[in-house]
Amino acid sequence: MIKTRLVGLLSHAKKYIVYTILWQWAALLSQVLAVFSIAELLEKTAYRTVTVQLAERTVLLLALAVVLRFFCDRMGARASYLACVDVKRILREKIYEKMLKLGASYRDQVSSSEVVQVSTEGVEQLETYFGKYLPQLFYSLIAPVTLFVILCRVSMKASVILLVCVPLIPISIVAVQKIAKKLLNRYWSSYTKLGDSFLENLQGLTTLKIYQADQQKADEMDAEAQNFRKITMKVLTMQLNSTSVMDIVAYGGAAVGMAAAVSEFLKGNIAISGTLCIVLLASEFFLPLRLLGSFFHIAMNGMAASDKIFRILDLKGPEEGTQLLPDGPLDFSLEDVHFSYETDREILKGVSLDLPAGSFVSLVGESGCGKSTIAGLLSARNHGFSGKITIGGILLSEVKETDLMKHVVLVRHNSYLFKGTVEENLRMAKPDASKEEMNAVLEKVNLLGFLKTQEGLQTKLLEKAGNLSGGQCQRLVIARALLQNAPVYIFDEATSNIDVESEEMIMDVIHEIARTKTVLLISHRLANVVKSDRIYFLKDGEIRESGTHEELMKAGGAYSRLYDSQMALENYGKEGIA
Repeated sequence: MIKTRLVGLLSHAKKYIVYTILWQWAALLSQVLAVFSIAELLEKTAYRTVTVQLAERTVLLLALAVVLRFFCDRMGARASYLACVDVKRILREKIYEKMLKLGASYRDQVSSSEVVQVSTEGVEQLETYFGKYLPQLFYSLIAPVTLFVILCRVSMKASVILLVCVPLIPISIVAVQKIAKKLLNRYWSSYTKLGDSFLENLQGLTTLKIYQADQQKADEMDAEAQNFRKITMKVLTMQLNSTSVMDIVAYGGAAVGMAAAVSEFLKGNIAISGTLCIVLLASEFFLPLRLLGSFFHIAMNGMAASDKIFRILDLKGPEEGTQLLPDGPLDFSLEDVHFSYETDREILKGVSLDLPAGSFVSLVGESGCGKSTIAGLLSARNHGFSGKITIGGILLSEVKETDLMKHVVLVRHNSYLFKGTVEENLRMAKPDASKEEMNAVLEKVNLLGFLKTQEGLQTKLLEKAGNLSGGQCQRLVIARALLQNAPVYIFDEATSNIDVESEEMIMDVIHEIARTKTVLLISHRLANVVKSDRIYFLKDGEIRESGTHEELMKAGGAYSRLYDSQMALENYGKEGIA
């Protein structure tokens, strides 16, 4: 059971696998030496012809055999370690590189929990595959042949019987493999599904508590865990049964070989020493394959995990562009762009719009009309569109992704802040930023004063900055974006779910940025887009209206009605508070 692609991916391990096999083979020869020495001594003892020289020689050979066996076992263990030492690192690097190539859209093709699971436990299973299973597989083929060549000189009949019984173990392994492969695939599917549910429920635990739906989700997870338990028990039962079969074959075969040797001795065809050699070494025909059988189930689990790993590595990512964007202000242009997350539901239906360099453009519309989808397209988060998108006169698909990330910054309402310090989060945008630069951007978003009351740039943040308010989180996110000093900024609902005071501060920062950069603002609140150079109103995935705020209000269309209704609602709320 050798997966050539897996071995080819980790070709450096081949020589260490060979070394492991050779050391095991040398250990076997030392054991044969010890057995023949003991057999000879016992035979001389039986006939009362033992001499001091023979006893001394036997003791010396036994000591030598023990030392050789110990040395070979140690060297074999070291070679086994070297065979698998880089397996985890290389596989995890490959998965990580693939995630980078897929970009932020990787979740459209594979779940985060599956990536985590195969990168941890799945890779661990493959460590055993390279360090134990593969060397044992080849040694299991060499050991019986070696013993046959040695013992056939003692008794051809007994040696042939032992050798013929050996293939019965691989036959039983192959029979088990057909059952095990399907069962282990089901095991991994159930395992990753349970991991998906656990991660999702853990992330949404607060929401579940709010709506008192935690018990429902707990019951669902209990059902999934019960299903996983049942499949796990089936795997363990299969392993136990197959182990029992291999034990019967191994020890039964050894017993048959021993019986044949004793029969030959009784007939006078072989001497006592020869009989003892066959009896003592008969089990060595089968023990390597028996040990292989114990590694077999781990190897099968590793094979199932490798299928998952290769499925991730084989995911088709976006074609990597090669062109670099010019320095200075950049413009965006969309012409007849169509996009769908699902084949039967089109999100964007022939959208055309322009973002001139240095302009302040806004996208507005009701939820689900495609505003955030456009932001995802412009920042290369979404792929698979039809139509034409250019930036700086270059087709978006031809731009190198890393260069695009340097020139276009997307700020969402839920942009991630990492556990650590404020400084560590800011340096993600500019690793070589000075403290003066970081303090300057924090001052612009009116966050520096608060941080000075804490520990300044060394203020510690919990996961997702849980120790900051929503407005403070968003201002820190914008400070990080400002530090990158990119030509284009896209703000996707950057002021949603925060207090009015924080919203006003953030809008002041956005207006300041719009004086020198190209800015695309996506907002559900139309009062924030009044000062835009141009406003596009989307509905059902189409641009229905466009123009300045004054032009759209004069037109009296959907934008005007939505603006009036929002203003009326806000004024009513203010009157109610007063």
